Order: sequence, then C-alpha cells, then structure tokens
Amino acid sequence: MALCVAVVMTLVLTVGAQSKETKLTGKITCAKCELKLEKDCATVIVVNENGKDEVYYLDAKSGKANHDAICQVGKQGSVSGVVSEKAGKKIITATKVEFQK
Repeated sequence: MALCVAVVMTLVLTVGAQSKETKLTGKITCAKCELKLEKDCATVIVVNENGKDEVYYLDAKSGKANHDAICQVGKQGSVSGVVSEKAGKKIITATKVEFQK
C-alpha cells in the first residue's frame, strides 16, 4: 500500500512540475531559415541557459500565428507557457508571445 501511495505521489509531482508556466526570453526565429535545423519552417525561441543555447519549439498553433514576423530574420522577445518534451525536442505551449520593440 505504501508503495502505491509513493508511486501516485511521484506521478502527481511530475505532472505538476510539467504543467508549471514559465517565461522564456531570447531570440524568436525560424528553425529552418536561420538555424538550419529543420527541412520545414518552424518557430522557435533560442534561450541561453548556463552558457549554452537551448532551442524551444513553439506549439503548432502559436508557432503558425507568429511565424510571419520572424521568418528569415529573427527578433528578440519572450514566450510564456508550459514546457514539455516530445521526440527529443523541447516544446512550449505558448500562452503569450511578445516581441521587443
């Protein structure tokens, strides 16, 4: 019984940690046109974490909505949302995308 409780608590804590909204600040750009990471256009934000650039892909809906603004030439900005990982890529399901003026 104690083992079941421990497993359930671990799952609850893991899900809770994954659903925490975060704000990423960096360069919002195209993974194909500027970064040469993909065969097709994809909106990403490049964030410097501990001296290393990390690439977060915007979810399909927010990526498409903001792609025209950054394709070919990226812009500094921030993306707020929930980060997850899928197929080895960091994905942010954006609730807010802002570009610096």
